[in-house]
Amino acid sequence: MSYPSYFPAPIATPQRNELTTTGVALGQRLFFDSSLSPDGKIACASCHQQAHAFTDGQAFSRGHSGKALKRNTPALINLAWSESFFWDGGVKNLESLAFAALMSPDEMGADLPTLTQRLNRDTIYRPAFKQAFGIDSISSAFVSRAIAQYLRTLISADSKYDLVQKGTASYDSLESQGQLVFKKNCAACHTPPLFTNHQFHHNGISQTYDSKDLYLSTGRFRITKDSSDLGKYKTPTLRHLSLTAPYMHDGRFSTIEKVIDHYQNLDRTNQNQDSLVRLIEFDDIEKKALLAFLKTLDDKPL
Repeated sequence: MSYPSYFPAPIATPQRNELTTTGVALGQRLFFDSSLSPDGKIACASCHQQAHAFTDGQAFSRGHSGKALKRNTPALINLAWSESFFWDGGVKNLESLAFAALMSPDEMGADLPTLTQRLNRDTIYRPAFKQAFGIDSISSAFVSRAIAQYLRTLISADSKYDLVQKGTASYDSLESQGQLVFKKNCAACHTPPLFTNHQFHHNGISQTYDSKDLYLSTGRFRITKDSSDLGKYKTPTLRHLSLTAPYMHDGRFSTIEKVIDHYQNLDRTNQNQDSLVRLIEFDDIEKKALLAFLKTLDDKPL
């Protein structure tokens, strides 16, 4: 897997799951295969659509159960650089991420013993797993390993921003001004070149911590049980913004303009609001410039 020289080193891949051409191809096939779900209707790609930078344009997706999921579908971009996944950091590696989605009754809803039995009878999958991993019998662990290999290859690094970093393009005056606004107000959390710091922040969204739905409303607190983490969510990447609306963990903002309006008109009294967020301040002219810069983070379709 290659990436630009100005990117940081990615998180080390588990030695047992180093990327191979056959493993990645197998993972891609599994990712787009709806037969992994019990009714043959839901694939990973049903909610993570390639045309939307592996989101689906919905505030809340619907999986195998037909119920709306609890959080907005995040983009699957540059995951090889992250050490935690989900909006609250509930899993620590891509193999566990694949497992969680497969097993969730509201997402893929797979019964793993039934799934592996079917794959072991499949005349395409069985030799493909043999070629990729040297195994004679397919287990759910190897299903998740294959999907994780594919996810590690979803790299966004060919936007105008990247071309500027490579010295093959330059910003216009509005984009240059927007970059300055971004550096002053946004870069501490949305740190270039990945445009996330992989940390958890309360970004000023009003929070009511509903005891009936703690999964949605408490953020990072669900994992740490630390009251200082109430309402904190993982910083999403800003790459491919034009394809990944709606925004925030609950999809409350339909456009990036509305996201910027939120930061431009912050309620600074919210509990646990991050000190970095309290420092954000810009006017309408700077907003226009910021939007121009953010558009330079759009990449060609992955």
